[in-house]
Amino acid sequence: DRAGMTAEVISYRERSAIRDVGKALGLSLDRVDLLAKTMDHHPARDEDRLASRLSEGGLDPHSRLTRQMVWLVQQLLGFPRHLSQHVGGMVMTNGPLCELVPIENAAMPGRTVIQWDKDDLDFLGILKVDCLSLGMLTAIRKGFDLIHGVGPKDAAKWTLATVPAEDPAVYEMACRADTIGVFQIESRAQMSMLPRLKPKCFYDLVIEVAIVRPGPIQGKMVHPYLRRRQNLEPVDYPSEAVRSVLQKTLGVSIFQEQAMRLAVVAAGFTPGLADQLRRAMGAFRRRGIIEAFREKLLTGMHERGYTDDFAQRVYQQICGFGEYGFPESHAASFALLVYVSAWMKCHHPAAFCAAILNSQPMGFYAPAQLVADARKHGVVVLPIDVNHSEWDCTLEGSQTLRLGFRLVRSLAQRYVDRLVAVRANGSFQTFSEFVHRTGLRAGALKKLSSADAFGSLQLDRQTTLWRSLTERGPLTLFDEIDRDEAPAELPVLSPFKEVLTDYGTAGLTLRQHPISFLRTRLDTLKITPAAELAALDNDRKVKVGGVVLLRQRPSTANGITFVTLEDETGMVNLIVRRAVWERYRKIARRAVAMIAHGRLQRESDITHILVNRMEDLSDQLTELATKSRDFH
Repeated sequence: DRAGMTAEVISYRERSAIRDVGKALGLSLDRVDLLAKTMDHHPARDEDRLASRLSEGGLDPHSRLTRQMVWLVQQLLGFPRHLSQHVGGMVMTNGPLCELVPIENAAMPGRTVIQWDKDDLDFLGILKVDCLSLGMLTAIRKGFDLIHGVGPKDAAKWTLATVPAEDPAVYEMACRADTIGVFQIESRAQMSMLPRLKPKCFYDLVIEVAIVRPGPIQGKMVHPYLRRRQNLEPVDYPSEAVRSVLQKTLGVSIFQEQAMRLAVVAAGFTPGLADQLRRAMGAFRRRGIIEAFREKLLTGMHERGYTDDFAQRVYQQICGFGEYGFPESHAASFALLVYVSAWMKCHHPAAFCAAILNSQPMGFYAPAQLVADARKHGVVVLPIDVNHSEWDCTLEGSQTLRLGFRLVRSLAQRYVDRLVAVRANGSFQTFSEFVHRTGLRAGALKKLSSADAFGSLQLDRQTTLWRSLTERGPLTLFDEIDRDEAPAELPVLSPFKEVLTDYGTAGLTLRQHPISFLRTRLDTLKITPAAELAALDNDRKVKVGGVVLLRQRPSTANGITFVTLEDETGMVNLIVRRAVWERYRKIARRAVAMIAHGRLQRESDITHILVNRMEDLSDQLTELATKSRDFH
C-alpha cells in the first residue's frame, strides 16, 4: 500500500489515429488493419503523403472518404488517447499511497497504478524511481550457469564481479565490431562506431555506450570527440574550470552530468537551477523546455568571459541532451554488462549463444543470426532431437550447443516436460515407442515432426509427419504390434524445401542459407556476395542481394533508413536516402528479400552500400517464414 506504478499518457500516432478514425468512418476491420500497416513508424508529415499512404491500402486519394480521413487523422495526431502504465516508473511513499494520489488496480494481480501521468508527478515534486529490467542480466546468469555446468565441478561460478577485467582479447573483438548478441553494442550504429572509437579500456566502453545516442549526435559531439581521440584535432579548454569538467572526454560533453556542471562553472547556474536543467534534459520528448534556459545560459557565459562561439556550442550540446542522452553512472552500469557479455562471447561462445537463445525475445538479432554467428566462431550446433534436447538450449561440451524445444513454434512446454520426464527412464528407440511412452497426441507430434526432431531414430520429417496423422495417443490392446514396419513411400523433400520448413518450424536452419539456392541466378546478375565486398575498391558501383534482417530509421538520421541484408556469406549494410525509399517504397518497406544497386562506401573497415535502386526478390522465397526487425 506504499508503492505504485506511475501512469503515462499515450498520444495518437499515425497508426492508432488511422485505426480509430477508420472505425469511426465505418470501414471494415480488415481494411482498417491494412491501412494502418501501410504507415511507417515515422509520420508522413503532410496531407499529400498521408493520402498517398492511404491509397496503397486501396482508398481513392481524391475521394471524400480519404479527404475526411486525412483531415481527421491529422487533427488527432499528438492528442491524448488513453492512460497506460509506465514501463518502469514507481512511486514509493512513507505513508499509505492512497492518501497522496488516486490509484487503481493494474491488470496484473498485486500491482497498483497511480492515475497521474509521470510528468505531472515530476511537476508536483513527488519522488519517482525508474525500476527497469534488463534481459541481458538474465542471459548472463544463464550463461554463467552453462559455463559452470561443463567446467570442473569444484570451480567457482563466475559472477559479474569475478569476470577477468581489461582482457585485451575482448577489446580486440569489439574493435572488429564482432559484437552480434553483445549487450548495447550489437546495433547497426554501435557496430559502425566501434572500429572508429576503438575501445581499449573499460572507460572507452562507457563512452561508446553514451556517445551513440540522440543527445550527443544532435549536439554535434560525436565527430569532434573522434577527431580528438585520433589526434586529428587539438584538445583545448577555455578555462581550468571547464577542463575540470571535460578532461575525461577530451573537451566534449558526452554525459548529462557534464552539461549540468558546465552550466554551473561556465554560466553561473546555482545547483537548484542546474537540477531544473537536468529535469528539462530528462524530458526528451517534450519540445521547447530546454529553450527556456537559453538566455540565462548564454548571458552567464558571456559575463564570465567565454566567447560567443563557445557559448553557442555549449548551448547546442545541452539542447542535444534534450533529445535523450545518458548520465555517466547509467553508461558505466551498462558498460559493465557490455564487457561481461563480450567476454562471454569471446571465451565461451557456445554458452553465450545458448544463454541468449534461452532468454529470447531480446536484442537485435533473430535466433537464425545468433546461431549462424556462433558457428562462425567454431561452435558445433546440433539439431533439436527427441532423445537429446531439453526445453532450453544446452551444452554438450564447451564448444557444442544442442538446440532446445523452445525454438519450435507453438509447441507447449508442458509437452516437452512430459517428454523429458519419460526419457529419464531410457531413450526412445522407435516412433511407436515414443508415442506410447509420452502419450502425445497428433498436434504435438506434428510440431515435433515438422521440426525434424526424430533424427536419432533415423526417421525424416516426412515419414514422422505422416505417422503422426494416424496416432491417437497411448496404445492399449495392441502394444506388442510393431507399427514401425512397412513405412509409406513418401516423396523426399528437396533441399530448398527442407530449409523453408526449418524456418517455418524453428525460425532457423542448420542446412544451407536460403540465398545459396539463388546464387547461380545472382551470379548471372553479377550480384556480389557479402564476403567479397571487403576486397572491392571504395566508391565503386555494386549490386548486392539477400534476406532483409533489419530496417531502422533513427530520428537523428534526417530521413535516411538503414537496412541490413544477409546472404550465405554474411551481412550487408545499406544506406537508403529518403528519395530512394519513396521511389521504391513498396519494395523497401515490405520485401522479404531484395537486390540493392548502389555505391560502396568504406570508413574504418566498415562497409556500407549507398543505394540508388532496389529490386524485389521475395517471389523467389515466397514460403520463407522470416520476419525482419523493423523500426525498433
